[in-house]
Amino acid sequence: MFLSTATVAIAAATAGLVSAAPVTEKRADGINDGVILNYALTLEHLEDTFYRQGLANFTEDDFKAAGFDETFYGNVKKVSADETAHVGFLTEALKAAGVAPVAECTYNFGVTDVKTFLATASVLEGVGVSAYLGAAADIMSKTYLTAAGSILTVEARHSSYIRAGLKQAPFAQPFDAPLSINEVYSLASQFIVSCPKENPPLPVKAFPRLALSPDTRMPVKTGDTVTLLTPDYTLKGAEGQKIYAAFIAVTGPTFVEATPVQGGFSVKIPEGFAGQSYVVLTGCNDSVTDDTVAAGPAIIEISS
Repeated sequence: MFLSTATVAIAAATAGLVSAAPVTEKRADGINDGVILNYALTLEHLEDTFYRQGLANFTEDDFKAAGFDETFYGNVKKVSADETAHVGFLTEALKAAGVAPVAECTYNFGVTDVKTFLATASVLEGVGVSAYLGAAADIMSKTYLTAAGSILTVEARHSSYIRAGLKQAPFAQPFDAPLSINEVYSLASQFIVSCPKENPPLPVKAFPRLALSPDTRMPVKTGDTVTLLTPDYTLKGAEGQKIYAAFIAVTGPTFVEATPVQGGFSVKIPEGFAGQSYVVLTGCNDSVTDDTVAAGPAIIEISS
């Protein structure tokens, strides 16, 4: 039987995971390495399906009509193949560890043409980088940490390549921003319509949505004032309580005061952020945890 290069690579890589530390040991929050791998697989299923659907809907001629040449189209196909390989890798790793892997869900990406497809691809790749970066600190096994890191570096390459194709800074900052599992799930869940009932439950929750107003004048720069909308949520007690927008960074959040406006909050873009940036709303200005996030994250592309 013929085995593809990707199949051989997955088999070789997952063979080393069989001897990794057990994934059943849970911390107080219910998270263990098996949960983290299934969380990563949930994201990889989303990306894999996104690219497969997009490439099924848009041809090389469609890409050319939108201003992207055959080389770029070919590399996007390679990105798609990478995501499929990531799904296979994580699926086999979970099986090797005796953990039931999650299956792909049903999604709605809201893509209407090549440009919205690529804009969404850029967002998903950036979120993927921040997801793996944020989860790294929770992985107990060095073997699984190395495996996750090997995917993280490729996701970063994907992100840079697509951003460059969109005429955005391919590496806008010297450091990427980590996101917590719940912050990432809050972003991913906006694309998920439903999941198979057989999927093992994950200890994750989605925060209320937060989104940059579609009326925002682009590009957004440091010092600009923007409106963040809370379409599904009203912050109780906001009239007498200070609300802050916390911009996430690896060195810690930067807090700016959020002023209530119709449908959301007005905030000023602080210094020190560029490229795909993340902001949450919180009632405190000393830390950001899953217990203090009131809404978000919102994604803001900040021009350097």
